[in-house]
Amino acid sequence: MATKQTGRPHVSVVIPTLNEAPNMNELLLGIKKQLGGQNHEIIVVDGGSRDGTVKIARRFGARIFYDNNGKGAALIKGLHAARGEILVSMDADLSHRPDEMKLLVDGIEIGYDLCMGSRFIAGGGTDDMPLTRVIGNKFFVWLVNALFGANYSDLCYGYRSFRKQALHRMRLEEHGFGIETEISIKAIKSGLKVMEVPSREKKRAAGEAKLRTFKDGYAILETILKNIA
Repeated sequence: MATKQTGRPHVSVVIPTLNEAPNMNELLLGIKKQLGGQNHEIIVVDGGSRDGTVKIARRFGARIFYDNNGKGAALIKGLHAARGEILVSMDADLSHRPDEMKLLVDGIEIGYDLCMGSRFIAGGGTDDMPLTRVIGNKFFVWLVNALFGANYSDLCYGYRSFRKQALHRMRLEEHGFGIETEISIKAIKSGLKVMEVPSREKKRAAGEAKLRTFKDGYAILETILKNIA
């Protein structure tokens, strides 16, 4: 199943995982289909899965790292280990569609530093956001826009692409679910060129959701407040 590629990868896809075995085959097949025409690598940062997540990822030729300090810590480790010129972050639960990846890659190739999937611009949407999360996301978007002079339509969504040099400028630190918010804020503070592209969030295909609405909402608020200075 693994494909041998030589030279530096053009695109690195970074996926934090924790017990995502039922989703991995479809996810990795989709990524391979989208990026099959260019040199790429898949990086899986696993948080201690007890199922076959890592075994499946290895079968697809993924580079495997381990981190059990939270989604943010895993993502940061994977992004810094990436060898590609363009870095893509995505979730393992099939809520992020591989067939949208071209938009994220194209955004960096045409000159942007950070390209962010958005569920709330034309062409985007979500099949997996209860009312409490809709209200929370809209509040956090308003707050970040007001405090940092941004113009975001979405905030707490992890399907994104980065220019490698932009990653180093942001100096990311968040270990938990505040990581997407930290990226959005530090992109503005670092003067990065940012673009949003439409993304349709699907429902988790299988397994248990890791997000806890109120606990992780509080973590997001803490991330916003600590970055005001």
